[in-house]
Amino acid sequence: MTTAAEISTRIIEAVMAQKLAPGARLGEQPLAMLFDCSRTIVREALTRLAARGIVTVSARRGWYVIEPSQDEAREAFEARRVIETGLIRSLQSIGKPALKRLKQHLKEEQAAVNGSDVGARSFLLGDFHVCLAECLGNSLLADTLRDFTARTTLIAMLYQSSHNAAQSCEDHVQIVAALEKGDLALAESLMAAHIGTVQHALRLPVSVDPLAQLRDALAPVGKAAPQTAAQVLHTRSRKAAAKTTSLPDEPSTYLGALL
Repeated sequence: MTTAAEISTRIIEAVMAQKLAPGARLGEQPLAMLFDCSRTIVREALTRLAARGIVTVSARRGWYVIEPSQDEAREAFEARRVIETGLIRSLQSIGKPALKRLKQHLKEEQAAVNGSDVGARSFLLGDFHVCLAECLGNSLLADTLRDFTARTTLIAMLYQSSHNAAQSCEDHVQIVAALEKGDLALAESLMAAHIGTVQHALRLPVSVDPLAQLRDALAPVGKAAPQTAAQVLHTRSRKAAAKTTSLPDEPSTYLGALL
């Protein structure tokens, strides 16, 4: 019979492969039928995932995959930046077995980027960071990074990341090359830049003044309502957007970037 840990792992993997989108409902009964187990075991798995910040529950909707806010998106990327650069900074050296494993992972990444399986590509690009933590000898942080990677995959899906899968893979190649040369400062710098690039590719909505239309309507006749800072920002944003031509579709765009 399937255990709660196995169900949790399968759900995490599905998120990292972009097969479960933000807000996807996870019914206890369907999951119990799928995994051939009791609803009690399913509930235990979902409770574990809730504690890890991957799913949540409400009386109205039941269990569902989280939909991270903009603030949560920023915090998730900042946490990953601190953890991953810190791992490299504290490293003394990296052994040949670890490098061999990382290079094998890169080969699988490159094959997935050149292939058509979007799920495998998304999973491998995210799993690189977990693999790196394991190769650097910290299994506890590897588990933590697995959860953060799942969250940032959801964030990239929710906010329509424009990050390119091939570029993400190339970033990983350069990080491993720096580690192999023993240039830890370069590897740390490359990792920070990589995470920053992925974060900046998110298409976060511009903050607007929710009272702008009502304020204009209720302004004294013949007098224009004074613009607030938010209105000025919104006006400038719209003008900038009008000048910007639409970007062409990229077949290699990696919505679940990560990373």
